[in-house]
Amino acid sequence: MTAHLGAAPDQDRFTAETERFRRELLAHCYRMVGSAHDAEDLVQETYLRAWRSYSGFEGRASIRSWLYKIATNACLTALEPRPIRVLPSGLSGPYDGPDRPPSPFAPGEVSWLEPLPDAWIAPPADDPAAVIVERESLRLALIASLQHLPARQRAILILREVLAFSTAETAEILDTTTAAVKSGLQRARARLDEPGPDPAELLEPTDQRARALLDGYIAAFERSDVRLLEQVLRTDATLEATPFRDWQSGRAMCMNMLDAYVLGTPGDWRMIAATANGQPSAVVYHRDADAALRAAGVVVLAPTATGVSRVIKFHDPALAATFGFPDVLVH
Repeated sequence: MTAHLGAAPDQDRFTAETERFRRELLAHCYRMVGSAHDAEDLVQETYLRAWRSYSGFEGRASIRSWLYKIATNACLTALEPRPIRVLPSGLSGPYDGPDRPPSPFAPGEVSWLEPLPDAWIAPPADDPAAVIVERESLRLALIASLQHLPARQRAILILREVLAFSTAETAEILDTTTAAVKSGLQRARARLDEPGPDPAELLEPTDQRARALLDGYIAAFERSDVRLLEQVLRTDATLEATPFRDWQSGRAMCMNMLDAYVLGTPGDWRMIAATANGQPSAVVYHRDADAALRAAGVVVLAPTATGVSRVIKFHDPALAATFGFPDVLVH
């Protein structure tokens, strides 16, 4: 009974000291594993492990670095038996063969990268600098590139260059030496290959030009108007979609594929604007044979001052719920 009574103050103190880091730990786990739901599970595991060992925490490190140590090692353990999460562009070059409908991989054949709703990790609104840094470190091109690094190199790069932990702090988090951290960071930098435009070219989702591009993309689908796409996409735009093998490079190839196999007729599509990975996005609905508008996934755009440079569509109806929207839209 005495132990039970003593647990409440400890729980209250634990919550007060750790809960403020939950959002950034979720972002960290997502960078590591490339899945919003896996990241959420890993954060829960982190807090469970932290609570179990809280009585032995002696303050030799900050509470933040202690939590990052637990979270990072939980991610490394989770990643050991799993294939990396990828996008179609991470598997092969762009398709340049004859016209054909999109060809999907078999279920379970590939582990796909997933988008992260901005609402899950939104920093305080009164800290605009933190908002921008968070968005830049979660953009899909970077997350996709990180997944191709060995897990420990990925952790080192994230801890040092995204989260700005020192070499000594990173070594403590990973139970390694400062020499190993320096070597791992050098190798990670050499291997990291971020596709797409210079990150500095990308517009913030709050930029009016970015919203106009998203509105144009949505209108093109809802009106089934391929000419509108020409106004939205850059000449060097790329288009890819999970779980499909082929992806397109160049506006003409993107438009041809969408016009021939996707756009359909006016009213087939409905999209609701959102943000994901610090980029403008939309939750996508498609009209089925019963005329119901059913969830069909999420599309994420990479907007620049000269148009959309990259379109990634995630064909997963469950993503509508992840973004807080229904499975079926009411007319």
